[in-house]
Amino acid sequence: MTSYVALPGIAGTRPAAYVVTERSDARAAASAGSAADEGIERLYLEHWDRLVRLSVLLVREQGAAEEIVQDSFVAVHQRWDRLNDPERALAYLRQAIVNRSRSALRHRAVVQRYLNRQALPDPAPGSDEPVLGDARRGLVLDALRQLPRRQREVLALRYYMDMSEAQIAETLGISKGAVKSHASRGAAALRPILDQLGPDVRGG
Repeated sequence: MTSYVALPGIAGTRPAAYVVTERSDARAAASAGSAADEGIERLYLEHWDRLVRLSVLLVREQGAAEEIVQDSFVAVHQRWDRLNDPERALAYLRQAIVNRSRSALRHRAVVQRYLNRQALPDPAPGSDEPVLGDARRGLVLDALRQLPRRQREVLALRYYMDMSEAQIAETLGISKGAVKSHASRGAAALRPILDQLGPDVRGG
């Protein structure tokens, strides 16, 4: 924002320098808002489905995944003018989705512990379960869910989002070596689980 020294003005009016500054600020804000709108719309059209599926792999609920992705889009839109590089907005989105998925799982765990203490019957499956697709996908998701959180995140990003080790490391805030380690351990742990589920799940 350009600074101006306030010039003497006529009583009852604002100095001209203030008016110029306000107009400049308004134009800058409008331009920033337009850039955020255009950027978010492009990301939404190109990546919404894949980002929702990524969150589904992490939280195992379609409805919760859609809400997480929507909230992440809103958060990135609000912070657009503070992004170091708007071209990396997709990376920021992935990070937000992973973090919010973690928070959703923690909240779910707290609720489940409370329900267990109350000795309530198991809740009925959500009405959105059929959206997850066929039985094969459901079994694979169940198997993936049995892995530790970090292994599950790495495998989802690697094999579903087809991200490189460097991209995964950046998204999760860990080293490339840690990515390799979690991927190796996760794949090794997942293999016998899928074997137990039969050839239909393995694709054989």
